[in-house]
Amino acid sequence: MKTLCDGQGGRRSSHWRQFRQYALTLLFAAGALFGTSSTTHAQVNDVGQKPYLGWSTFSQQTIDGSFLTQANITAQSDALASSGIQAHGFRYINIDSGWQGSFDANGRPIPNTTTFPDIKALIDHIHQNGQKAGIYWIPGVEEPAVDANSPILGTQYHIQDVLTVPYTAGNAFGGPGTSPCHYKIDFTKPGAQEYMNSVVALFASWGVDLIKLDGVTPGSYSDGLSIDNRADVAAWSKAIAASGRPIWLTISWSIDQDYLSDFLPYQNARRIDDDIECEGRCGTLTDWQRIYQRFRDLPGWQNSTSPSLGWNDLDSLDIGDGTLDGLTNDEKRTAVSLWAMANAPMYLGGDLTRIDSFGKELVSNDEVIAVNQSGKPAKQVLGGEQPVWVSSLGSRTYYVALFNLNATPSIVHLPWNLLGVNGALQVRDLWNHRNLGPSAGTYSTVLKGHSTRLLKVTTFGQAAPTPSTSYEAESAILGGSAVIANCPACSGGDKVGGLGLGANNTVTFNNVYVRRAGVYLMQVDSMTQGLRSYLYSVNGGAFHTLNSGGGSFFIPASTTIPVRLQKGMNTIQFGSPVSYPPDLDRIVVSGNGDAPEPSATVYEAEVATLSGTVTGSFSNYSSGLAKAGNIGGGAGNAVTFSNVTVPSSGTYLLEIDYATSGLRSYFLTINGGTAQELDLNGSTFDEPTYTVLRVHLHAGTNTLRFDNATGYAPDLDRIVVAPTVIGDLLDTLK
Repeated sequence: MKTLCDGQGGRRSSHWRQFRQYALTLLFAAGALFGTSSTTHAQVNDVGQKPYLGWSTFSQQTIDGSFLTQANITAQSDALASSGIQAHGFRYINIDSGWQGSFDANGRPIPNTTTFPDIKALIDHIHQNGQKAGIYWIPGVEEPAVDANSPILGTQYHIQDVLTVPYTAGNAFGGPGTSPCHYKIDFTKPGAQEYMNSVVALFASWGVDLIKLDGVTPGSYSDGLSIDNRADVAAWSKAIAASGRPIWLTISWSIDQDYLSDFLPYQNARRIDDDIECEGRCGTLTDWQRIYQRFRDLPGWQNSTSPSLGWNDLDSLDIGDGTLDGLTNDEKRTAVSLWAMANAPMYLGGDLTRIDSFGKELVSNDEVIAVNQSGKPAKQVLGGEQPVWVSSLGSRTYYVALFNLNATPSIVHLPWNLLGVNGALQVRDLWNHRNLGPSAGTYSTVLKGHSTRLLKVTTFGQAAPTPSTSYEAESAILGGSAVIANCPACSGGDKVGGLGLGANNTVTFNNVYVRRAGVYLMQVDSMTQGLRSYLYSVNGGAFHTLNSGGGSFFIPASTTIPVRLQKGMNTIQFGSPVSYPPDLDRIVVSGNGDAPEPSATVYEAEVATLSGTVTGSFSNYSSGLAKAGNIGGGAGNAVTFSNVTVPSSGTYLLEIDYATSGLRSYFLTINGGTAQELDLNGSTFDEPTYTVLRVHLHAGTNTLRFDNATGYAPDLDRIVVAPTVIGDLLDTLK
């Protein structure tokens, strides 16, 4: 969402959409299984066969309101040309929201001549630097052009002749009724397509190579079809074809996946998330939670991307401005790895005139850029806090990315049988340009917090199939408000919704049978728009968290996580006492009990013991989609974790995910001992940040209490407990 106007509104689902999604799901499944493409596809203009690489203005605009000028963009173009990264494919310069100043005699947007005195000269300069130019606009016609009722170029019609009557909002940035943020065009009226042709022809005459069409609905957190820009996207695509100029078309933002089949013939990419930038809600360009959001959303879109379907756009990469980016170097490398594996357009944010050496290093690694340009978007084979993404290149060759999304170090595992093979003959580390040797059975690596390993592997053998059993949610035990709903694309044709927002609103599978005790893999097929989370419990034990996201309540997305089961029958319950879980299609339990288990344990604050004024409440970017607030300001206002369990006495790593604006303090008491003061700082209550410390725990169950008798404490999202031996091992490997 990059805009001159403010968006608003939530999203709702309607049941009639289910049947059209069934056909869409079959289309994507056919492409995934057989390598086929649909007869209508995204590359109508032949410019999007690979995701583009470049830079966009908006990230810098969020911290410098006077940044968007012709002089500054000229300087950015020159900086890109001289930086050395252009030689690695980064060629697009995108001018985002704010360039427009008024309208010409035909109602077409023209630049603010104070900030952009000669936009064609600017784009000519970009082209002379060997680059391509992008520009931003949104659907509809803005109020000044409507009031002027300008004649439409080459026709007998005027602007008011082609508008929906009564006037209504033309995109997601307007509310119900009339809206100065562009009135809706009725493309059944004569002159409407001609108006669109004239706008794109003007852009083409300047030399524009990319158009970002923002505020597109259904999507952009709009209310279903209340605005509906499907006809607009088709008209823009037809106008691009009529211009005779090859122009990339990206539609934005957070597009509703239920209508992707309508958009597919016309776009080269679609934004699947909201903005990466904090936009004043934190003290930096972005932060870790904005990166983590992409890990949650992408699995739901992984079957909707290819050279024929177009690309999933994850937004800007803010990785070149040092600490101003709001990310550590490990987090920046992790972000680039995810964008590369997703084959997402890679466009930098920030100030290219000040790009640091580490940022240059990240985007100058040709082995990593080759992953992004492979035309083989990855699929997630393991989820949770140590996800693994895999891209098949054919001939038994794969790209593999292993991630650690916790701030504590972790051992991350990939059993090769998840790829259907026995092992790898060759394993190459693409970030470090090193050959690591062969690997059989399971590949394991030690990763620092929020870091990654990106590999290219050549495999051998064919793994024996592992046993699996599917359990339908609609056949499980439903509690409270949980309800069965029709879902043609789901396994069994139904799903269960109405989960969460209460301890009793649950789905319980009470017949999960395994032959022996051990760790199994559990595939969870679920559906959501935006971020949601399950809290699930195995055999009545402690809560575990599965953080999810997606773009549809009718297209199932799969995530596979390890789960420890006892011999015989097991009970697995899904819900959330405090917040919103996704709808649930089914679970599939597979394996022989020998799957790797995470080394760290997560404890959510909202389901700990909350005393005094402390409450658990919704929090969009928090783990579990909730946090505990109102901590401190009195001795009894505390969060107590009474079930922190470790196998042996000793020192452990404790990650604390918290949220505060300014300096606040916890007093941490472990097992009734002396309280330790933790002075923590932050820039927002909206998105958690983290700290990691060492604590002593005894074997078995421990109690950790967070309070502040005299002052206010930060809000608390979760804690993560991990063995120090992993961190110590990392130190020995340096």
